Parts: sequence; C-alpha cells; structure tokens
Amino acid sequence: MSHRPYVIDEMISAKAIAARIEGLAREISTEFADTDKLVVVGLLRGSFVFIADLVRELDLPVEVDFLEASSYGNGMESTREVRILKDLRGQIEGRDVLVVEDIVDTGHTLAHVTKYLASRKPARLKTIALLDKPARREVDFKASWTGFEIPDEFVVGYGIDFAQRNRNLPYIGKVRFTDSPA
Repeated sequence: MSHRPYVIDEMISAKAIAARIEGLAREISTEFADTDKLVVVGLLRGSFVFIADLVRELDLPVEVDFLEASSYGNGMESTREVRILKDLRGQIEGRDVLVVEDIVDTGHTLAHVTKYLASRKPARLKTIALLDKPARREVDFKASWTGFEIPDEFVVGYGIDFAQRNRNLPYIGKVRFTDSPA
C-alpha cells in the first residue's frame, strides 16, 4: 500500500482523554457496583490503549479478555463485512460484560460483536466506545457510554491506526493529507 503524505493535527489531547476516562470509570463502577467481577472485553487492536487506561480507573474487580473483529483491513473505509479473527478465551455466560471499542463509525463492527456475544447469554452486556462518529452511522447502534463524539474526520492515535501506524500517539489526531486541498 503506498502512503499518501499526511500530517496529524491534534483533535483531543491526552489530558482531555485522561479526564474523560476518569469520569466514564466512575459511571461504569456505579453501574456494575453489584457485580462480583466484571469481564472487560477489548476489541483488538484499536482499543488496547483505551482498555488499559480504563481498567486501571475502574473501582471494581475485573477480568480482561480480548476479541479481534475487523471490517477494515488496512484501508480507510469499512468493508461492512465483520469477521471475528480472535475469539474470547473465557466464558461469559451469566457474567457481566463490558465491551470496549476504540471508535464507532458505521456501527457494523460493534453491532455484530454485541449480537455475537449476546448469544452467549451474559447477565448484562454493555458497551463503551472512546469515539463516536454518528455522521457515518449505517447501523442503528449506540454504545452504552461514549468518550467523545467527533465529526466525520479520519483520526489516529491512542491505539487507533492508519495502516498500522500512529497507534502510539498519546492523543487523538485528525489526519490531513498534504497532497489534497485543506
């Protein structure tokens, strides 16, 4: 894949992300205060930074598991065909589950994953997305919690990549291609 030249403009600072995660963790800890252990399921790969920061802020006993689903490949556009590439290691039947996603764009991935996990009969199944891009929604899906609603921009950082690059940025940045008008 050839890379078009681009720059990244900061959209959401690391400090703003940390503050929002603290608030979200308080809400989630309250919601699941009666659970003996919350199973926090991170959707790989984009959620790995978010899930690490979120679980450290939760005032609950947690178990962490991962599921890898994809509808993007290396491109910028969803293929709308969601594939499960890596399944959970543990059982979730009768347990409280929180699915952690980096970004809800078309909604296909999170809608598919929640339906897939709901078939395993968890006691409660909730979702959280760091970013929500409602302008791109094709499936009627809304996460239980959302960190930030963003406009229809291509973003990277804080675990989110562009062709496996920029996941390590501590902030969310907007990609601006330099070979096209701003």
